[in-house]
Amino acid sequence: MLTSMTGFAAHTGSADGFSWGWELRSVNGKGFDLRFRLPDWLSVLEAEIRKQFSVEITRGSVSLNLRIARDAGENAVEINPDALNRVLQAIAQIEDRAGASGVNLTPASASDVMNFRGVMDAPQNRDASDALLSALRADIAPLLSSFNEMRSAEGAALYAVLSRQLDEIESLTTQASALLNERSEDMANIFKAAIARVMESRADMDETRLAQEIAVLAVKTDVTEEIDRLHAHVSAARDLLESGVPVGRKLDFLCQEFNREANTLCSKAQNAKLTDIGLALKVLIDQMREQVQNVE
Repeated sequence: MLTSMTGFAAHTGSADGFSWGWELRSVNGKGFDLRFRLPDWLSVLEAEIRKQFSVEITRGSVSLNLRIARDAGENAVEINPDALNRVLQAIAQIEDRAGASGVNLTPASASDVMNFRGVMDAPQNRDASDALLSALRADIAPLLSSFNEMRSAEGAALYAVLSRQLDEIESLTTQASALLNERSEDMANIFKAAIARVMESRADMDETRLAQEIAVLAVKTDVTEEIDRLHAHVSAARDLLESGVPVGRKLDFLCQEFNREANTLCSKAQNAKLTDIGLALKVLIDQMREQVQNVE
C-alpha cells in the first residue's frame, strides 16, 4: 500500500523532574529533510533520532519539536548566569549608544530581562541526566509508530483515489481506441489530400525526400502508438501502487509520460470526438499528478 508524505503525531512524557511534549509533523518534499527544534542542552539526541527517522521515512519535509519544562518545585525557577551577563552587557551598550545620540529609552525591567532567550534556563538542564535521556529516547519509537499509522491511513485514501483515476484513464484510452475505425475514413481522405499536395511538388524532390514526406504524413495521422503507450503506463502505474515500497518519484515520472501521450493524441486527433477524449485525459492526468505529489 501507499504511504503519504503528510502526517502528524504527538507524545507526552515525564521523568527525573521534567515534563515534556513531542510534536512530529511532515509535509510534501522532494527529498527527506528533517528539522529539529530541541533545547541546546538536548542536542546530543539529534544524531540518533535522525538515524531512526531515516530508516522509517524516505521523503518529506519533517519537523520534530520538543517542549520540555522542569516540574514545579522550589528549584523550578533558576537563572543562567552566563546568559544573564550577556543580556545585561548588551542592554548597557544599547543604553550608552542611545544616550550619546540623544535618544531616551525606557529602562528595561527585570521581567524584560527574564524574557530574553536562555536567561531562565536552569544550569542543570544543560547536563541532562541519563534517566532523562533514556526516557526521551524511549519516546521515539511510539512517536514514530503513531506518525506512520497516520501516514498509512492517508496512503490508503490516496491508493483508492489513484486507482479510480487509473480506471478512468484506461476507460478513456479504450474509448479512443474504439474511435479509430470510425475515424479511419476521414483520416484516409485527409491522408490522400496531403499526399496529393506532396505529389504536386515532387518535381522539386528526389525519391528519398518524397518517401520521407509520405512517411511523416503517415506518422502524423497514426495515434495507435500513443494509445498503446497509455495502456502500458496504466499497467505500470498499477504495478507501482501494489509494490509496497515508496514510489512517489516513479509515479510522478509516469504522470509526465501520461501527459506527453495525451498531448500527442490531441495534436494528432483531427477528429472532434478523439480531441474531446484527449482533453479529458489531460484534465484527469493533471488531477492524478496533484495526488501523486502527496505520495512518499
